[in-house]
Amino acid sequence: EVQLQASGGGSVQAGGSLRLSCAASGVTFDDYAIGWFRQPPGKEREFIARIGNSLYYANFAKDRFLVSRDEGANMVFLQMNSLKPEDTGVYYCAAVRGITITASEYEYWGQGTQVTVSS
Repeated sequence: EVQLQASGGGSVQAGGSLRLSCAASGVTFDDYAIGWFRQPPGKEREFIARIGNSLYYANFAKDRFLVSRDEGANMVFLQMNSLKPEDTGVYYCAAVRGITITASEYEYWGQGTQVTVSS
């Protein structure tokens, strides 16, 4: 059974940092990539970054966000620095076999964690 759960969200002022965690079970990192997505209320889900055999970041995330993983702990992390109000939204981790960055192609999703950045 594949289970994913994102956590670590909260409220932070602009310029602050948060580290999100994704607990993954039933996923072999050799066969699956883990993606991070976010969705502001009433808006479309947006790709942030993917980690698998390679790393890939959305342009907005390249300088401020960092994805890492602890394979032994079955954990994936998203370190977010220099946060901006437009980063506010619900953040999700997801798993897929492949290297896609398209949300609709991901097979498994965590519940999501709220991130709020105030100005």
